[in-house]
Amino acid sequence: MPRTIRALRGATTVERDDPLLIREGVQELLEVLMEDNDLTPGEIISAVFTATPDLVSEFPAHAARVYGWDDVPLLCAQELAVPGSLPRCVRVMLHVETSRARNEMKHAYLRDAVLLRKDLLSD
Repeated sequence: MPRTIRALRGATTVERDDPLLIREGVQELLEVLMEDNDLTPGEIISAVFTATPDLVSEFPAHAARVYGWDDVPLLCAQELAVPGSLPRCVRVMLHVETSRARNEMKHAYLRDAVLLRKDLLSD
């Protein structure tokens, strides 16, 4: 299959609003997405991060910079404060260049974020 641009989703949660925990959670999420999809840093086009309103001590994009994504365009936004939604959650949408088909992309939902996409859980 020829190379094309695909979107890749992921999310994770952290125990509390702590800069170190946010960095560790984001970096773990990025590592899983990269490994599960056989991606190299050069194939990452851009990343859009959101964080729930209860996470304000660290920018998820800063965690990606610390991870080594110095030349990747990054954006952070606040997730909508929907009553009853999953707390302390960081989400990401990566735009990547890949030869994988859309149905071959492996999205990653870690920790309590597995509740966001129960349809992706394996038996």
